[in-house]
Amino acid sequence: MVGSPATATLILNGKVVVDLEGETLRLENGDAIALRPQAFAVLRHLVQNANRLVSKAELLEAVWGGAAVTDDSLVQCIHEIRRALGDERYAVLATVSRRGYRLSLERSDESALGGPSIAVLPFATMRGDEPNDYFADGLVEDIITNLSKIPGLFVIARNSSFGFRGEKADLRTIAAELRVRYLLQGSLRQSGGRLRINAQLVDGASATHVWADRFEGAATDVFDLQDRLTEQIVGSIEPSVRRAEIERAHRKRPESLDAYDLYLRALPHAHANTPVETDKALQLLARSIELQPDYVAAHGYAAWCYEQRYLRNGLDPADKAAALSHADIALGINSDDPQAMSIGAFVRANLTRDYDAAVEVLDRALALNNNSALAFGFSALVSAHSERHQRAVEHAHKALRLSPLDDPLSYHPYCALALTHLFAGAFADAARYAALAVRANPGFSIPYAYLAASHVGLGNVEAAHSAARRLIEVAPNFSVGSYVRTNLFQPYLMDALAAALRTAGLPE
Repeated sequence: MVGSPATATLILNGKVVVDLEGETLRLENGDAIALRPQAFAVLRHLVQNANRLVSKAELLEAVWGGAAVTDDSLVQCIHEIRRALGDERYAVLATVSRRGYRLSLERSDESALGGPSIAVLPFATMRGDEPNDYFADGLVEDIITNLSKIPGLFVIARNSSFGFRGEKADLRTIAAELRVRYLLQGSLRQSGGRLRINAQLVDGASATHVWADRFEGAATDVFDLQDRLTEQIVGSIEPSVRRAEIERAHRKRPESLDAYDLYLRALPHAHANTPVETDKALQLLARSIELQPDYVAAHGYAAWCYEQRYLRNGLDPADKAAALSHADIALGINSDDPQAMSIGAFVRANLTRDYDAAVEVLDRALALNNNSALAFGFSALVSAHSERHQRAVEHAHKALRLSPLDDPLSYHPYCALALTHLFAGAFADAARYAALAVRANPGFSIPYAYLAASHVGLGNVEAAHSAARRLIEVAPNFSVGSYVRTNLFQPYLMDALAAALRTAGLPE
């Protein structure tokens, strides 16, 4: 548990609800328990390092930062924590004579502390609608199974979450009892020949909605409908949890950030894919990796950020070497993180042109999590770059179907579709998808190039010049020559694209 983020709501000693993010203690009936900030800081560090001996020196350094304080200050905090927890027998917080303290957590408590955690509650159905009860339970079981494939997301087993069927308990209490950060609840209703699902993702600490949506389909083939609804719901939850976790990390005080929070804070900067934002992401990821050197997800994003910097900031060999080094860690023999694997495969494909190896890795990543819009988006790009046109189109549309709303990486599948149609000479479709990529991420320069080239193909000279001017506004150092040197495509394709960019008025 050393260095693990501890931001979950959990119950200690069977009766005290501890909200480590909100820094509050309360009984399960909602009554607040007073605890001084210093004592809470001691409790936080003990929870973050649960089930191991924490020395007095470590606690004094962690809480008081080396300031000159006596052991009495720490002892007083320990007394206050025990009194707040009702731990008269030292069963939860034990003193190890002359060495330090150990806070004991059950394994189910621990598992909720390493990142986002979720429980899927039984979906409600109309009273007496027995066939729909079976369908709803099967749907929830499928959702639990597929959520379990998302790396870093702890999912409560069905037997635990189904224990709350029909209960009217407060959602915050349920989340605390299950030791999870998020709850997914829903309802199912049949009208005529159609089934409708309403689903809501709830923050367990505040009982506020993170995401809500409605899904429906014809009930003629219930198994096919169940599969499609599962795909849509799980595909929507993954980016929703990611956004909620990023927002949570931004609310934390800088001095309390750990490897996970630093990684989360880096994501919006990495997704922006601009030189300034890329540098910000790399600074945060470097701090994250320094705290946790084997953090595969952070290495994956670091690889991508160095690849961004290499391709759009002068083709510095040092950036290429750093990108490949981090990609190798993300693709290491023990890696089972489909997100990091897909990013690592994308980076290596762009920098080494070994597309066959990249596709093999992407297929393994998608086998691990077939509901990841991010993985399908990166797969679509690799496929487009390597002229696997049918695969590029299929995976791009799958990514968009899984995350149809405001996923910050939706410009990936749009770019893949724009590029594939551009290479096929379908310039009107290429222009449409390039415009959607621009809309999804106006600060990313490359879609403007695809848009300009598409309009050249259509003979829309003024529209091509307009896209070229916008490209230069976004990336003032862009030149056709530097773009050609990225060597992303086969020479004949790059030559044709370069000629179109020159016609659009972009500098050589």
